[in-house]
Amino acid sequence: MYWADALDATKQSWTAAELDRRALMEDLYQRESVSLVRLARLFTDDRNAAEDLVQEAFIRLFHSAHRIQDAARVAAYLRSIVLNLARDHNRRGLMSLRHQDAMVDRAAPEQPDEEVVRTEGQAAILDALRSLSPRQRDCLVLRFYLELSESEIAGTLDISANSVKTHCRRGLAAMASLLEAGA
Repeated sequence: MYWADALDATKQSWTAAELDRRALMEDLYQRESVSLVRLARLFTDDRNAAEDLVQEAFIRLFHSAHRIQDAARVAAYLRSIVLNLARDHNRRGLMSLRHQDAMVDRAAPEQPDEEVVRTEGQAAILDALRSLSPRQRDCLVLRFYLELSESEIAGTLDISANSVKTHCRRGLAAMASLLEAGA
């Protein structure tokens, strides 16, 4: 009973702005968390790391939510945080990937959402995607994996819609060349 009383007292001490911020975060989490984990997983290739990155993104957004002027841009800002955290994670040396094989229980069946690339074609596409420049890769993943519009991608990456078109066009051309060379 003590914890419930403490929680009620805490809720009563929150200002209206804090309550609005918390409601915004809860709604955003319900709408975006699954797709953000999928997005982060493309870059990290590790579900646990992807979940950690998304959690960190929500924490960072929560702490800076008071600075956001346009609530319509919150989802784009959150996607941007996840992309930046995934890049940082990969720069740190991918410790989770280096030791992943040692930690995987081979006897445990995989969950349906844990399926990894099963075909040679899918592996080739992911390899080609990973060889692109970060901006081209980001644009293509947001466009074709999360199915965002050019304006949503532009908002997420803080670039113009024309830049999104250019990066997508160049990225697709580079992937086509890589895939043809590998075939």
